[in-house]
Amino acid sequence: MKAGSRTEPITREPEAKRDVTCCLLSWINVHGQVHFGNLCKKIDFSSSLETTDRATEQGRPPPPCRMSSSARPLAAVCQLTVTSDKEANFSACERLVEEAKERGACMVFLPENFDYIGSSPEETLSLCESLTGETVSRYTRLARKLGVWLSLGGFHERGHDWESDRRIYNTHVIIDDKGGVVSVYRKSHLFDVELPEKGVSLKESAFTLPGPSLVPPVQTPIGKVGLATCYDLRFPELSLALRRRGAEVLTFPSAFTVATGAAHWEVLLRARAIENQCFVLAAAQVGRHNEKRRSYGHALAVDPWGEVLADCGGEEPGVALVEIDLEKVAGTRRNMPVQRHRRDASFYRGLEES
Repeated sequence: MKAGSRTEPITREPEAKRDVTCCLLSWINVHGQVHFGNLCKKIDFSSSLETTDRATEQGRPPPPCRMSSSARPLAAVCQLTVTSDKEANFSACERLVEEAKERGACMVFLPENFDYIGSSPEETLSLCESLTGETVSRYTRLARKLGVWLSLGGFHERGHDWESDRRIYNTHVIIDDKGGVVSVYRKSHLFDVELPEKGVSLKESAFTLPGPSLVPPVQTPIGKVGLATCYDLRFPELSLALRRRGAEVLTFPSAFTVATGAAHWEVLLRARAIENQCFVLAAAQVGRHNEKRRSYGHALAVDPWGEVLADCGGEEPGVALVEIDLEKVAGTRRNMPVQRHRRDASFYRGLEES
């Protein structure tokens, strides 16, 4: 089932019926509209968010992570249209995180470049920060305030020799519900692609350093999450390495171009889910960021069988909530034990050596 295919408003329910249950899938856009299939409903979040703020001010913990009716955790996959305005971008992210938390999400996934997208390499470099800078600090405070885990899918981090070479990392950061940074992954594969017939010309390596290594999957409220970023999606060896280390959920926060997204985005995400028998969560950028840059959107959630559980569409920002049923992971692997059937690495290297 895909969400956000139409946005026809329907009448608001009475106050007593305003709490909409998000068991399997809902999609909330920045206008506070919740989409169920092809319907759109206006939701008033103000009272619930005020409750969270009052609890924080009074020293009480925020409302607990809400499970679905089957006691399975909910993950939220966000879609954004960021610009070079870091303050406006944070406000947009904050609204989506708050809405997702109110709907019951335990963990919220933000896309690559959640902090900003510059209009030139010079602007991109001028806006970058260290991991101890104000941007990450604001998100650690937000996670602590709301009591929610965050995946910051691609932060412009100053490189280790920033003062001498002015180069950055594309950094995926996981923050726990206490506001602690628990994992940092720096994007391994950089997007250097020229597709003149598609109008695509990007050279990420001109100012970005490749990450030195993978990081182990992180234990979170939704399961063990393996970290990757955007172009990493095209390298199945990375996903397989995370699967071998116990990943149950793979995440690919992205800012796919419109041309490559239309051709490859969904099929690649479904392939990674099927071959690794994992949930796949892929937050995304959507729409026009500046005169030179536009993103495909379609933030997706895919189950271990390859079924698309949520699709935020290609038009506007929003957030999709999905159940993460780890028994579906276990059952899929039990019934089709692909990992057990895999030959050892030397078998696959045989052709290289012959």
